[in-house]
Amino acid sequence: MRPRPTAPGHFGPAELRLALAAPRPAAGLTSEWRLVDGLRTHTRRAPGPGGDAPPVVLVHGLAVSHRYLTPLAVALSSTHPVYAPDLPGFGLTEHPGQAYDVAGHTAFLAAWLDTYRMPPVCLVGHSFGAEVAAALAARRPDAVRALVLAGPTTDPTARSRAGQVARWLVDTLREAPLQAPILLRDVWDARPWRVYTTLSHSVRNPVEEDLARVTAPTLVVAGSRDPVVPPAWRCQVTRLVSDAHPVEVPGAAHNVATTAPRQVADAIRTLLAPTLRR
Repeated sequence: MRPRPTAPGHFGPAELRLALAAPRPAAGLTSEWRLVDGLRTHTRRAPGPGGDAPPVVLVHGLAVSHRYLTPLAVALSSTHPVYAPDLPGFGLTEHPGQAYDVAGHTAFLAAWLDTYRMPPVCLVGHSFGAEVAAALAARRPDAVRALVLAGPTTDPTARSRAGQVARWLVDTLREAPLQAPILLRDVWDARPWRVYTTLSHSVRNPVEEDLARVTAPTLVVAGSRDPVVPPAWRCQVTRLVSDAHPVEVPGAAHNVATTAPRQVADAIRTLLAPTLRR
């Protein structure tokens, strides 16, 4: 059963059940595993309606997995094939012995695209996933048809573990409470040390260098109540990318892809509409 469309900021019992369903099928989403770069890798996917619509690949953040992106996957699945892979050590993907940095996750995601023999995709990265998505778009422009940076980190004015944790704690007060079981499950799966180490990699990543090299049409999406990605940083991200446009979702906080999936999906469709005519 698909959750009904709701106002931004909402995340209720139906969305929670859907997020925690994998590997069971739910709302048109199924799970599959493939060997990618030596790791048994889990991907949650929806086949889409068929036709020539480009695939959309959802890249999760540093403490989470495909689970919190399932509302967006469902919202997009009526018009596009959607894939939400779990990065190494997160969700249902095999755990490597170390926590990957941005470069490691980028190389893995490139290998994942090659394994699936993807045509150029719309790459949607949220939070730390936006750093990975930007790096892949900069390094493999042939693989990325369009780019969506949702709640992109890391703002230089809080580029430290303490700075990011402080903003994240503020954000927890602005998010729908039923997201908490997903976060707890994902941190348990990944292990706290992996989350901590990945955060350390994130705050040392010079994301501006990758943003300046991105050539794909890009959206910079954020909730109006997002304390992790304040307006000044969103504007800087938009200026750094050569072909970028901002989208603000009123009422949403940092997890805009989770609590405002319909609005984000509509923005992605608008971004892709011109590319479908090319």
